[in-house]
Amino acid sequence: MNETEDSASLRGSGQGSVAAHSPNAQASQAPAKPVVSFNRRELDTILRLYGRMVADGEWRDYAMDLLKDRAVFSVFRRSSEMPLYRIEKDPKLARRQGAYSVVATGGLILKRGHDLAQVLKVLEKKKHLRLVDA
Repeated sequence: MNETEDSASLRGSGQGSVAAHSPNAQASQAPAKPVVSFNRRELDTILRLYGRMVADGEWRDYAMDLLKDRAVFSVFRRSSEMPLYRIEKDPKLARRQGAYSVVATGGLILKRGHDLAQVLKVLEKKKHLRLVDA
């Protein structure tokens, strides 16, 4: 019998699944801890801004941290540095100041609010228009 047939015979005989169905195995598994995350619409809004800033050469890398109390989207100019900005979602603050905030490198909160699109406007580049004489 080769290795493939040997593993197939173990699966078919039920020998490998005895421990998975025992009552002690289910009791030892801890319940899944809730994790705060960005939903599809929020992530779409963030990634649109990120794409524009990457195209302009301002940002180069990002990281996402999904914690049990908040979700954080960090933006980097270089991946070896500290993040330029952190876009945070903290549901505990949703009724007070707003669940969304943009935090600068030093920890300064640039903007906080209930609407993610409005909060992200603080990161939009200002277009400077100048009158040019012809």
